[in-house]
Amino acid sequence: MSIWGKVIGGVAGFAIGGPIGALLGAAAGHAMDRARAGQRLSGPASQQARQSAVAVAVIVLGAKMAKADGRVTRDEIEAFKTVFQIPAGDMGDVGRLFNEARRDAGGFEPYAEQLGAMFAREPQVLEGVLGGLMHVALADGVVHPKEIEFLQKVSASFGFSADDFERIRATHMGPGEADPYEILGVPRDADEAEIKAAYRKLIREYHPDTLIAQGLPQEFIDVANEKMAAINAAYEKVEKLRSLP
Repeated sequence: MSIWGKVIGGVAGFAIGGPIGALLGAAAGHAMDRARAGQRLSGPASQQARQSAVAVAVIVLGAKMAKADGRVTRDEIEAFKTVFQIPAGDMGDVGRLFNEARRDAGGFEPYAEQLGAMFAREPQVLEGVLGGLMHVALADGVVHPKEIEFLQKVSASFGFSADDFERIRATHMGPGEADPYEILGVPRDADEAEIKAAYRKLIREYHPDTLIAQGLPQEFIDVANEKMAAINAAYEKVEKLRSLP
């Protein structure tokens, strides 16, 4: 069963609580308020709960981000389906939640804040979600200032700084000439050892297997693979610029 089928079926929803658990409970047809937002869970139920939390938050945030510029385009909807790999069999149920959430762009903060609290120790998962939302923003070929504002607010709710946001934006939305130092998170005057250490740390942290273990659903791995590709490309560019061995 895909993560979307699990969400609609209410798997592990009882362990989430907060606005995400409430929406998951509504989708499953029963209340889920036995836990508070940000609770640290453990075991298999934890993994299911955390993946369900990511999936529900992505539906809400994706819909409200698409509405941020005042209208939801077909390109944005198709991008959402593609980026987050919604199976045809789950499209109807996911679509109902998406359509409810896209009625207006407001009211996203509780979902972003709860997700940020749940994954405060795994910022890589939050970056994966933010990266996916950036792909949806790019889908119609025009990134509206309101969409950037929305993404900045979500990023802040996730606990990212303004510098973090610009680094993530450069990775997922930047042009081909995006600053490789910014992607690697190092200053331009960093020495060779610092650059290599930053690169190796990023590769470890953003490896798809690591992200799945931390709670990112398998369906979101395309975004993680793109992040890995951007990290590798940035390091290769810095190597060429510096002629590092």
